[in-house]
Amino acid sequence: MKIAVIKTGGKQYVVKEKDKIKIEKLKVETGDKVEFDTLLLVDGDKMDLGAPLLKSKVEGKVLAFGKARKVTGVKYKPKTRQAKKFGHRQEFVEVEINKI
Repeated sequence: MKIAVIKTGGKQYVVKEKDKIKIEKLKVETGDKVEFDTLLLVDGDKMDLGAPLLKSKVEGKVLAFGKARKVTGVKYKPKTRQAKKFGHRQEFVEVEINKI
C-alpha cells in the first residue's frame, strides 16, 4: 500500500489511494483532475524523501465544494466595554485521490 505526504494550500496531508480529503479552496471546477506535489512516499518497506520535493505527483479528482463550520471570535475593549463578535466560514474543495 502506498502512502504519500502532499503539500497544498500551505498545509501538508497524509493520503492513500481512494482517500477523500478536504483542502483549501482551489480555482478548479467539479470533475477536474488536479495534481499535488509529493514530499514523502512510502511503498511497503521502501521510503522516498524529497529534498524538498519528489519528481512523482499525486493525482486527484474534484468531487465537491463546500464551507466548513463557522468559527467565531470576539474583539473586546475593556475600559469602554465595547465588544464585537465576528464569524468566518472557510471554503474548501473535496478531492478524491486516484493515483499515487
